[in-house]
Amino acid sequence: MEPMIASSRQNLPDHQRIVITGIGLTAPNGNDWKDFRDSLLNGTSGVSDYEIRYVGETLAGVCDFEVNRYQSRKDARRGTRAGSVGIYSANEAVQHSGLEWENTDKSRVGIYLGVTEHGNVETENEIYELKGFDYDTQFWSHHHNPRTVANNPAGEVALNMGITGPHYTIGAACAAGNAGLIQGSQMLRLDECDIALAGGVSESIHTFGIFASFKSQGALASHDDPAKASRPFDMDRNGIVVAEGGCIYVLERLEDAKRRGANIYGELIGYAMNTDATDFVLPNPERQAECMRLALERAGLAAEQIDIVSTHATGTASGDVQECVALRNVFGGSESTYVNNAKSFIGHTMGAAGALELAGNIAAFEDGVCHPTINVDDLDPECELPGLVLNQPREIGKPKHVLNNSFGMLGINSVVIIERI
Repeated sequence: MEPMIASSRQNLPDHQRIVITGIGLTAPNGNDWKDFRDSLLNGTSGVSDYEIRYVGETLAGVCDFEVNRYQSRKDARRGTRAGSVGIYSANEAVQHSGLEWENTDKSRVGIYLGVTEHGNVETENEIYELKGFDYDTQFWSHHHNPRTVANNPAGEVALNMGITGPHYTIGAACAAGNAGLIQGSQMLRLDECDIALAGGVSESIHTFGIFASFKSQGALASHDDPAKASRPFDMDRNGIVVAEGGCIYVLERLEDAKRRGANIYGELIGYAMNTDATDFVLPNPERQAECMRLALERAGLAAEQIDIVSTHATGTASGDVQECVALRNVFGGSESTYVNNAKSFIGHTMGAAGALELAGNIAAFEDGVCHPTINVDDLDPECELPGLVLNQPREIGKPKHVLNNSFGMLGINSVVIIERI
């Protein structure tokens, strides 16, 4: 089918087309792209029992990657969990890309990592330790400032990998993983770098504050079986499972990827960000729909040309319904578009969510399977969509386009569209 909408990308030269050539990640149910994908197809959850200071017993998506594969013990102690997640994911991405890293000009590499929040873990820990010294600040760690500055996760990656190009984090709440990809692609198009390490990271499970806040809000999930706690779209959903994780992509211009004979896993052909401007927490489906439409317009696609929609749905009573309203607004009753959710497997990885969830779906370009949303035993009628894939994977041929939704507090919305080329 030919595009039905005039595209801003038509006739773009190869040096303005941005492609994915490497994927590195750690998720609660997998520490590389293949294992993560296998878990999504096999129904393997990464949610487990978890206990954290003051909150006590709860549930979380916990990663179990090899911290010291790319980082010394000393640097790991000096740094942060988010930094370690970023270092692991970035090194895995570069290895996966086949770049000759030793011969790469590090001044032409940029790092753009989305985060929901950063510094809460370190501040909570320092105050807790200081309590044992009657709050005498001479015992406050001299590592605190570099641990808590907003650019920390990206900065730790830069230090670890010897990257001297631009690095920064993008604070975009739970839309941040997509925002990292968007920023990386823009910087490549502006010729600010030749390689972008872009995506998102999260250390959220290590701060008791996020659990306590969701609990007081009535939005923290609970279930006797941890694997069934995260259940977007289900009538019995009762909140968010907090998770940690990271996913970083190697982005390059198409001409550079072709020149070195790189494997190309997809092209970023459309994206959009906008703001609800209506509430601190509650989403606005009208603005979410507008964000999806803008991304489609920029990609030059009609809604029915999207094969897979990766939803943001977190398992909250209102949030899931609002996104489904937005999806019906954009996609109508289209049965050619399949809809799924990865949070049902791993929980909500916050700043990493958009990037991780996208990785789980662009693998369908190769294997032709749409992974399901699990734990949907009783579908909420208000969440019913024609193409919703529930509990079992579905073979869908060779998908061409994936649309990835990622939304966050303060009404920030982000959408990314990837094309198989």
